[in-house]
Amino acid sequence: MKRKLHLKLLACYLVFAVLAIGLLSTLTQNMTDQFLRENEAQQMYRESTLMASDLKEVFIEGSTELKDIRQSLEAAAKYMSAEIWIIDIHGNLYFDSNTSIVQTYAELGEPKVLEGFNIQDFGNSYYQTGKFYDSFREDTLTVFSTITNNYKVQGYVLIHKPMTEVLAQSTGIVDIAFLSVTIVLICAAILLVVFNFIVYKPIQKITNAAEQYARGNFSQRIAIDSNDEIGYLANTLNYMATELDTFEEEQRKFISNISHDFRSPLTSIKGYIEAMIDGTIPVEMQEKYLNIILFETERLNKLTHNILDLNQFGNRGMSLDITEFDINQMIRTTTMTFEGVCNKKGLSFDLLLTGSELFVKGDMGKIQQVLYNLIDNATKFSNNNTSITIETNIRNEKVLISVKDTGIGIPSDSTKKIWERFYKTDQSRGKDKKGSGLGLAIVKEIVQAHNENINVISTEGVGTEFIFTLPLSEKEV
Repeated sequence: MKRKLHLKLLACYLVFAVLAIGLLSTLTQNMTDQFLRENEAQQMYRESTLMASDLKEVFIEGSTELKDIRQSLEAAAKYMSAEIWIIDIHGNLYFDSNTSIVQTYAELGEPKVLEGFNIQDFGNSYYQTGKFYDSFREDTLTVFSTITNNYKVQGYVLIHKPMTEVLAQSTGIVDIAFLSVTIVLICAAILLVVFNFIVYKPIQKITNAAEQYARGNFSQRIAIDSNDEIGYLANTLNYMATELDTFEEEQRKFISNISHDFRSPLTSIKGYIEAMIDGTIPVEMQEKYLNIILFETERLNKLTHNILDLNQFGNRGMSLDITEFDINQMIRTTTMTFEGVCNKKGLSFDLLLTGSELFVKGDMGKIQQVLYNLIDNATKFSNNNTSITIETNIRNEKVLISVKDTGIGIPSDSTKKIWERFYKTDQSRGKDKKGSGLGLAIVKEIVQAHNENINVISTEGVGTEFIFTLPLSEKEV
């Protein structure tokens, strides 16, 4: 057996782990950096906008000098861990929080010029990242706000902050994400182990047991006591194994009983024929033994027909010819066929029939077979010089037919087994070995085919009563 389920689960776990770590290392890292960059840019832009509003008078000759607000600008730069520049539209640097450049427009001699500066390089954005015209040695986040006076652009407030400062929190956030994923992976590993014990191991037990069942070993049982679907499946398979084991045992008994019931008459026939051929039985006595051989062949023929009938009845597609007939008349006619047997044993019939006619619905031929088999059993097991009572009653639009003898009875431990094919009680084998053990099996199959019931009430040494039902004809309703 290829045991691959746990390997597949382990492979899925490893793929999940690799994907999770890969996503954290790439997508999560990039998304975190982007978030921190945009968030920091927004905060810096708000600060630069406020500064630009306060500095709109700077570029007017004779206005307040930058040195007058230098302290506040340097304090703001220190607070933000950034560098603040103030430049005009031509790129002339008026203020740098990291140097001593502090000039007004009137004092400007030869200011520091930012070569190549063009505000259009920002495009539609208010920030950019890079070395900002090679002014910095590392990547820097730069945000600008426009200084306007009378709707005319006078200059710009630029705030620079190293990307290392901006992304300082990124590592911490990603570390937290890695820790979270690690905890998830550990939990998943624990779940994998738990799954191995509560799912995979039981499935393995079920699979091993199924392999044993496939080999014909139905003694294997699955030791799973859980109250879930797997436990239900295990119990179902255990029940199936028990039923199959019982069925196999019944098959062996069936074959054994068939062999026994066929072997006895065949042995008799063979013995008598050999005796006639070798002269052991003289010619003048051969007729007697030929009659015995004829009797045994009829017995074999009846046994064969009974087996064929049971095979037909076992088919769920068994057809019934449902008609309405007089069950009382059928009882009277059937009992007359047992006149010879009754005379030999001193038996009599007590017919307690409801009305002169009582019509029921059913397959007339098969119901007659039921009556014949029940009455035949009653005559076999009744004590000599006793009576057999056959009774019909109406109850809830059903007709109850009862066949009751005063014979040896059936042991209590055998009442459920008498319906099995070829089953014979010890008493029946001792008293009458001619029975095939199929009569009651046929009776039950026929009654159940009519969707009706048959029951037995028996007491050892007192007698046995069989009761079955048939639907009442509409004529009687």
